[in-house]
Amino acid sequence: MNTLLKNNTELTDSQTGTITVVLADDHPLVQDGIKTRFEDVEDIDVIGVAATGQELLDITDALKPDVIITDISMPNINGLEATRLLSNSHPDIKVLILTMHDNKEYMQNAIDSGAKGYILKDQPAADMIDAVRTIHQGGTHFCSNAANILDNKDNAAIKLTKREQAILIELLNGLNNKHIAEKLSISLRTVECHRGNIYRKLDTHSIAGLIRYAKKHGYI
Repeated sequence: MNTLLKNNTELTDSQTGTITVVLADDHPLVQDGIKTRFEDVEDIDVIGVAATGQELLDITDALKPDVIITDISMPNINGLEATRLLSNSHPDIKVLILTMHDNKEYMQNAIDSGAKGYILKDQPAADMIDAVRTIHQGGTHFCSNAANILDNKDNAAIKLTKREQAILIELLNGLNNKHIAEKLSISLRTVECHRGNIYRKLDTHSIAGLIRYAKKHGYI
């Protein structure tokens, strides 16, 4: 159940000078822990808490905070979809993803959805506080792990062999392993091996990830 810690008739951020925050996480212990971290931070005020994506949308409509801190894995509507919807309906509200997922695809999807920051739950509380301040001021904040993973995306381009590049192109053309083997005159097992290497090197597990990589590097 969502919690309005302050109603929308109270003083706004422009009147108090504080950064108003809505928190979304489906674990009460996590909610309480994060709220506790902000209790002694004078310029940040947690004004509402949601446990599902739909609650996050509703409470944001009601309170219109400056910043939203949201997990990714939540019931009803996940944090990434909620971020996308909020970026369209409330473009001035900044979203910070706070999650356990350090997978590159999650990070890229968060950016594509409109998030201005991405930090992991095992980071120090000071990082979260700094992230809230940074994105509120119009910047972006990505924890070192996230930044390193995203910065290293381009390195995969030089790691694909010519055979892997050829198989990548056929995968993008919609061919399955058997048809690729026939077209390139190689064994099915060889295709499977190269395909596995491609996914591993690009750190993705989906065709969508391959398409994103291919667009960035001029394959399509």
